[in-house]
Amino acid sequence: MAEAVADSVEAIRASSLHGVAHGFMSRRGGVSVGVLAGLNCGPGSGDDLDLVAENRARAVSTVAPGGRLVTVYQVHSPDCVTVTEPWPDDARPEADALVTDRPGLVLGIVTADCAPVLLADREAGIVGAAHAGWKGAIAGVTDNTLVAMEALGARRGRIVAAVGPCIAQASYEVDEAFRDRFLAQAAENHAFFGEGAPGHWQFDLEAYVVHRLRSAGIETVEALGLDTYADPDRFYSFRRSTHRGEPAYGRQISLIARV
Repeated sequence: MAEAVADSVEAIRASSLHGVAHGFMSRRGGVSVGVLAGLNCGPGSGDDLDLVAENRARAVSTVAPGGRLVTVYQVHSPDCVTVTEPWPDDARPEADALVTDRPGLVLGIVTADCAPVLLADREAGIVGAAHAGWKGAIAGVTDNTLVAMEALGARRGRIVAAVGPCIAQASYEVDEAFRDRFLAQAAENHAFFGEGAPGHWQFDLEAYVVHRLRSAGIETVEALGLDTYADPDRFYSFRRSTHRGEPAYGRQISLIARV
C-alpha cells in the first residue's frame, strides 16, 4: 500500500520499495503558478525554467537529499540507458528509462498520464526508472529496463517494481485502431480493454504494465491505483488538460536512488 508523506511536497511511497530512496511526486508543494500550479517538473511544459528547476530541487531533497538528478529526453520509446555520471540537461540522451548502480545518483522520469515505473534490486544496489506510456509499454520499455539492470548485476528474481500514478481505465477511452495494435501483439491483450462508447474501448494502462512486468519474471509488482485524470488537485494530466482546453499541462516526476 502506498504511503503519502505529509510535507508541503508530497512523495508517494510504495511499500514494495521500502528501504529504497524513492518517491512518486504529486503536484503538491511546488512554486509553479496558473494552470501549472504546484510541483511542475516538466521543462517542456512552457513553464518558467527557474520554477521548474526549483520544483525539481525540492523533489530531490524530499527523496534523496544531496543527490544528483539525472533525467532523459523522453520520446515514448522502448530505450533504456545506463547512468554512470550525470550529464548536462542540454545533452540528455533520447530514451525512456534509466538504470544505475552508482550511489548518489537520482533517476527521474516525468509523466502526465503515462505510467511511471520504479524498480530495485536491493541486494545488488541497482535501481531503475521507466516512463511507460502506451507506445513504450507495448514496445517493451520495461523489458529493456530489466535487461539493463541485469547487465549491471541485478537478478530478475530479486527485482521489485512499483507502478505509480497514471491514467486509469475509467478515464482512458481509445478507439478500435488503438485496441487492434494490442490485439495484433497478443490476443490475450483483450483483457485490458473494457467496453466503452460505440466504436471505443476503455484501456487499462496500469494493468497492462503490471502484466508486462510479471510476464517478464518480476514476482513483486505493486500498482498504486492512483488516477491522474480524475484527481486535478493532486496530479497533472495531459488528457484532462486537453479536454478542458487548457493552454499547457504540467508533469509529475518520479524518483529513485541508490544512496
